Amino acid sequence: MEKKRIVLLGDSIRLYGYGKLVPELLGEGFDVWQPEDNGRFVSYVLRQLFDYADKIAEADAVHFNSGEWDICELFGDGPFTPEDTYVSQIMRIVEILKQRGKKVIFATTTPVRPENPYNHNPVIERYNALVVPRLIEAGVTVNDLHAVVARDLYVNVCDDTIHLSEQGARLCAESTADAIRKACGE
Repeated sequence: MEKKRIVLLGDSIRLYGYGKLVPELLGEGFDVWQPEDNGRFVSYVLRQLFDYADKIAEADAVHFNSGEWDICELFGDGPFTPEDTYVSQIMRIVEILKQRGKKVIFATTTPVRPENPYNHNPVIERYNALVVPRLIEAGVTVNDLHAVVARDLYVNVCDDTIHLSEQGARLCAESTADAIRKACGE
């Protein structure tokens, strides 16, 4: 039996968190590829679709996330990526992936601890609420990592107030592996 080819794209929540654990959880029937690069902003993830076109073209499913950098507010004048740009770029990524015949899975942006000075949960929740209905309408599987992490922020988010703890990474990896299996008909 041929292995299912999976691509994981996204920011540091993937790179240093759940992405490290997904290959092990999926096991022998899956070949998981992910870049060693942080996807940062949604526009950077979009750019990666060009750089990794050969990897994506071979995949049975592509799972991606983006949001923490986009909603970050460093200068007191709002998030780096405006809401409409965020939604349009996510949908552009989806359309490109769908044109390549891939099953697309989007992971919602995870919450931060309330004391994070630059990322704010009401903004994260608003961006998730804006994009999720559009994704569902487009037939994209939504992996609600926000809900997974929100169950206990002080257990699932590490002391830097934004990245996943070991427990949070494990829970998000389990949710991601489940979403991938379902998308691949496993």
